[in-house]
Parts: sequence; C-alpha cells; structure tokens
Amino acid sequence: QVELVESGGGSVQAGGSLKLSCVASGYDFNSCGMAWFRQAPGLERELVSSIATNGLNDDYITHYIDSVKGRFTISRDKAKNTLYLQMNTLKHEDTAVYFCAAARIGYYAAGPSCEYKYWGQGTQVTVSS
Repeated sequence: QVELVESGGGSVQAGGSLKLSCVASGYDFNSCGMAWFRQAPGLERELVSSIATNGLNDDYITHYIDSVKGRFTISRDKAKNTLYLQMNTLKHEDTAVYFCAAARIGYYAAGPSCEYKYWGQGTQVTVSS
C-alpha cells in the first residue's frame, strides 16, 4: 500500500522559511510523479508545485504556480523516496494545509493521463504577517 507522510509544517513570520518533507512508501516514482497541494480555509485545494521524471537519466520536470515561483523549490531524494518543498520568503497568503500527493497513470481514449491517487494527511503552514 502507498503511504505518504508529510512533516515540516509550522508557524513562521512573513519572510521566514520552512522545508516540508514527504516520505513516500510503496510508491514507484513515474512520469506522472508527485506534487504539493495546499488548501486554505474555505478555499478549494490547489496545486502548488509538481515534479515528474523526464527520461531514464533521473531528469525531472518541475512546475510551480506563479505565486510561488522564485520562492519555493520542489525536489526529490531518490534514495530516500522523499519529496521536499523548500519554502522561502513566506507570505501570509501561503498559509494553508499542505498536502503531498502521488500520481498514477490513468488510461483514456485520448491517451494516458495523470491522476493524483495517493495523498498524505497534510501539514499546517501558518505565516504571520
């Protein structure tokens, strides 16, 4: 069974930094890969950053939403099968519960598609203004 366990959340003042970790057990990283989502109170869960394999040489394709570009960095430790999200220059608007997610490939008529099937329990990030 795939299990994702996040850690590293906490409270920090604006301008500070946090590093989130997600240990993925029983998951084989693939072309769909993994991602960090977040959900603020009363809002829908949104994708923050994603990372997936690109070829056979351990290259990665990464994506960031505009609001975190230049401040957040997603990375993966292959040996530990651990996903990280380094968050710098945190803003009050970054306050949310952050979730680690892992995707599986779903097959449709148009071709394969990535589906985030597995989720962690979430870790709270609170940024004081």
